[in-house]
Amino acid sequence: MSTHGEGGASASPSASPNAGGGAPAAEAQAPLLELVGARAAYGAIPALHGVDLTVPAGSVVALLGPNGGGKSTTLKVCAGLMPLTGGELRLAGRRVNGLSAQDAARLGVCSIPEGRGVFPNLTVRENLWITTGTGVDLKKIEEIAYARFPILGNRRDQLAGSMSGGEQQMLALSRALATDPAVLLLDELSMGLAPMIVSQMYETVAELVAGGLSVLVAEQFARVVLPIADIAALMLHGRIVATGRPDEIEGRLSSEYLGG
Repeated sequence: MSTHGEGGASASPSASPNAGGGAPAAEAQAPLLELVGARAAYGAIPALHGVDLTVPAGSVVALLGPNGGGKSTTLKVCAGLMPLTGGELRLAGRRVNGLSAQDAARLGVCSIPEGRGVFPNLTVRENLWITTGTGVDLKKIEEIAYARFPILGNRRDQLAGSMSGGEQQMLALSRALATDPAVLLLDELSMGLAPMIVSQMYETVAELVAGGLSVLVAEQFARVVLPIADIAALMLHGRIVATGRPDEIEGRLSSEYLGG
């Protein structure tokens, strides 16, 4: 799906967060993903009002706030699923307004939407097979997925829609990682999951970040993601109202969001 932001600039393969060699020092140090003054709307209804957000390399950025605050819209913009009406989207320091979802994936940005995004009428193995379109061999994809989540190996011939919510989330994460992304966008990872499964999923995310992945996670339930977050951003009414280390903005999180 092709989208067009302000200025209509197209993403270039040279903008890939994974691109190496010969980049100027300033560009090499740029955040992998960045929104600068980002604005977006649903028709005539504004949704984002000048959002500034950065995702440094090898970090977990937690985008927190209540439903309707703009978190999912922000992730859609970053994934190329929704156009900007103003401001900039940058990958590795380069402006990529007008980025399509296909371009975003090709440049190393992978998204797991709210609701997990698996194909319920396909088996686990068939869901994984779909990701071979990225050029990765199915055997390799399965090997990695089943090593990380052994339960998926036991369920390989089971329809994804008949599995538990936690198992579906494991499958969605395995599919995303098969593309070897540089930046992973997670929308409400904890939705509908038991606390023990949520903890397990975020432990996996922390392990992936330790291996070099960068993550932007939109989460309504702040307490489940803050233990692994490097940066927390509080979003209310389409605006970022506070950003910093979790301990730096704890007061605002408590008073304006956590209710404490």
